[in-house]
Amino acid sequence: MREDLRIDWTIPATPSGWEGGLERFMGPGKSRVELAVEVWGGVVTAGLLGLLIWGAPEREAWSWLQTVVVVLVGFDLVGGVLTNATNAAKRWYHRDANSRGRLAFVASHLLHLLAVGFLVLGQDWRWSLINAGLLFVGAVLVERIPAEGKRPVAMAAFMVALVVNLSLFPLPPALAWIPPLFFLKLLVGHLVPEAPLYRRGAPHV
Repeated sequence: MREDLRIDWTIPATPSGWEGGLERFMGPGKSRVELAVEVWGGVVTAGLLGLLIWGAPEREAWSWLQTVVVVLVGFDLVGGVLTNATNAAKRWYHRDANSRGRLAFVASHLLHLLAVGFLVLGQDWRWSLINAGLLFVGAVLVERIPAEGKRPVAMAAFMVALVVNLSLFPLPPALAWIPPLFFLKLLVGHLVPEAPLYRRGAPHV
């Protein structure tokens, strides 16, 4: 017996004010399953990252500003990976063919690269510049290629970025999670359009 699933692009109405703005930022019409995965997946992952960072010897040399930057980037990337994987976010950010909004969202994350490179890695402009280039090239390729190629291109760009970081710019254990989560959130999560919402129908034998 198989359950029929129907794809629905209908965007539900959102309230006015900050609540509606938050819904539109994260994707209107999020299901209880999606919300539960975001909350509990975020709590578990953030907790594990916290233990990793707390136990890393290099953390003792950080200033309070460096610690704040790492914590904020961590929360944003963990939450962002999960949010951008939801059907609600896919439906909202891919509601039209215009790529400017999606690319602007990606471009806003250059601040992450600058903050980590210059404030945490001691003005390592090469790390920031190379990763900005990897992000820009990967994002443009995903947006330009036909729909059937977007997911594999995003995966290829993600793997290239990961290998470049591991081989040319290896980070200490307390920071090694930044490149994979960063590119996973943006290239694989945010830019790849997928089925926006599954509505379950009657079981099919």
